[in-house]
Amino acid sequence: MEDAGQKLKKRREELNLRYRDVEEASLKIAARRQNDEYGIVVSRLADIENKGTLPTLYRLYSLCAIYRLDIMDVLEWYGIDLSMIPSDSLMIEVPRTHLVDFHTHGIGSLQIPLTLDPGIDLRRTTFLSRMIQRWGRLPLMLLNGVEMRDYRYAFVGTEDWMMYPIIHPGSLVLIDDNRRKIIDAGWAHEQERPIYLVEHRQGYALGWCTVTDVNDKGEGQLVVQPHPASRCPPEVFAYPQEVDVIGQVAGVAMRVDLARRRRTRGRG
Repeated sequence: MEDAGQKLKKRREELNLRYRDVEEASLKIAARRQNDEYGIVVSRLADIENKGTLPTLYRLYSLCAIYRLDIMDVLEWYGIDLSMIPSDSLMIEVPRTHLVDFHTHGIGSLQIPLTLDPGIDLRRTTFLSRMIQRWGRLPLMLLNGVEMRDYRYAFVGTEDWMMYPIIHPGSLVLIDDNRRKIIDAGWAHEQERPIYLVEHRQGYALGWCTVTDVNDKGEGQLVVQPHPASRCPPEVFAYPQEVDVIGQVAGVAMRVDLARRRRTRGRG
C-alpha cells in the first residue's frame, strides 16, 4: 500500500512536474500569500516523497494547489479524516451549551454517506448498533425531509438541564435560524411549544421563551423558561440589549445516559 509521500510523488509524475517545477510554483504561492512557509525547496520535497517527512500545513496547501488535489483527500492519506471531527467532538463532555461551528467543506453537515439495509422500516424502532458507535453521525440523518445544510447546530451542555426531560443534556440540536421571532401562543401542549436557542453575555441558553413588558421602542424582557421538571430557575434578560435569539429548535439527536447520572447524584 502506498504511503502519502508516494501518492504525492505519483501525482507529481502524472503531471510531468520536476522537483524544480514544484519548488518554483510553491515560491509563487508563497509570494502571493506573503508567507515563506508556503515554499517547498527541492530537498524538502524529496524528503516528503521518499522519507515520509510530514509537510507543514502551509506546504500541504501548496502541494494541493500545484497538484490540483482536494486537501481533504490528502489529509486522509495521512490518516486524518476531517469528517470525524463532529463525532469525535461529542466524545468530550462540555458542561455549557454552545453552538457547533463545523461548516467548512461539509464538516459537521452530518450527511455522511451511509448505506442502510433496504429492509429497514424507519417508522418502527430499529436496532442500529452496527451503524452507530456511541453517537456516530446517523441520528440527525433520520429526520424526515430535513435539508441539513439549511440549519445550524448546537450542543446542549452536559450540565444544562433547562429543558429536561424534553431535551436531555448532551443532546445535539438543529437550529433553524430563519425562525427567530418569539412565538408565545398557538400550541396545544408543551411538546408543540417552540424551543429557542439564545445567546447572552455569559454564553447560550435553551428553553421556551416569552417577551414581556415591551415598550414603544420594542424593548422589553426576554424570559427563558425551563421545563418545570428540570427544577431550574428561569433566566431573564433585557431584550434585545442583553440577548440575541439564534433560532428555533428544529430537531434533536438525544442521549439518555446523563439523565441516569443526575438521578444517581440526587440520591447521594
